[in-house]
Amino acid sequence: QVQLVESGGGLVQPGGSLRLSCTASGSIFSINVMGWYRQAPGKERELVAHIVSGGSMAYAESVKGRFTISRDNAKNTGYLQMNNLKPEDTAVYFCNAGIGDRTGVQNFYWGQGTQVTVSS
Repeated sequence: QVQLVESGGGLVQPGGSLRLSCTASGSIFSINVMGWYRQAPGKERELVAHIVSGGSMAYAESVKGRFTISRDNAKNTGYLQMNNLKPEDTAVYFCNAGIGDRTGVQNFYWGQGTQVTVSS
């Protein structure tokens, strides 16, 4: 069994910064991909950024140049550094990870979500 635990959300003023963390625990052989999604009220969940095991990253157009995704393989932890936050970034942010076991099977897991609110 694998668990993802997020932290780092909160209330911040426009232009401010937050760093989200997502730590995976349990039966982990490899973390093949780790991504961050967000869901605002009344909207569908959308991909914000993801990073694969080789280090390649991708971002939604709306966050390019402001958000940076990274990972610490030794700690089974991923991060999302969010700078120059805007009110439209307000959402619940979810971590998602594709985790492989020793048999080569990959499953995807979700964290519980962390609220990010950007408001003056």
